[in-house]
Amino acid sequence: MINPDLQLGERLDGLPAQEIYIIQNPDMFSYSLDAILLAHFAQVKGRGRGLTVDLGAGTGAVGLFYAPKTVGPVYLVEIQAQLAAMAKRSVVLNQLQKRVQVLQADMQAIFNDIKPGSAEVVLSNPPYFPLNETTKVNDDEHYLLARHEVSIDLPALVQVANKLLKNNGKFYMVHRPERLAEILAALTARKLMPKRIQFVYGKADREANMVLIEAIKSGRPGGVRIMPPLIAYQDNNEYTAAMHEILYGPAWQ
Repeated sequence: MINPDLQLGERLDGLPAQEIYIIQNPDMFSYSLDAILLAHFAQVKGRGRGLTVDLGAGTGAVGLFYAPKTVGPVYLVEIQAQLAAMAKRSVVLNQLQKRVQVLQADMQAIFNDIKPGSAEVVLSNPPYFPLNETTKVNDDEHYLLARHEVSIDLPALVQVANKLLKNNGKFYMVHRPERLAEILAALTARKLMPKRIQFVYGKADREANMVLIEAIKSGRPGGVRIMPPLIAYQDNNEYTAAMHEILYGPAWQ
């Protein structure tokens, strides 16, 4: 890692297991545990030489945490200029500029830069909350776009993933369990067949607060595997052994 180029209000956060560091500004947006868990959950296809695309990359956390698992190119796609600029500096900070490229654009308008049907893996930690008449939204534009389906909704996101992927390419997403029915419907309607699902729990006695999903483009229907649950915290608010291993253990394979 080179010396960070931090601007006013920014900080440097890192993931020890992957030896990756992310430049962030908490007044705009900061990644959280869901980004780490998505990057960990996502598997490498083949020998990892194919293209990976991170949709709605924010400051680049998911794609950058995933990048050490691969040897191929990675695109970080982010619509917000300030977040994309931080992601670009994080790419340089981690000396990944030969493989990782930031594309500041609406993800629905990227196909002049990324050829349809060219990606082996697509990752997304999308906005979780739909917009409707009763939705309470954040006044801050950065948080509004990151948390609410303003620039793109769930079906449109899945369609972009479908268009990017090669046949048998894999789509990985983290989302809220209460929207699981919508997610599965959106995936299967666009020929992305769910294959692995893992629920994440804050503590063992609570309801799941995250769901991790793997889907394969043009995969065979059926064969969905429900993985063992992942529990983040013990009763004393310390990380569980499994979570500690993800965060501080050896590099992910």
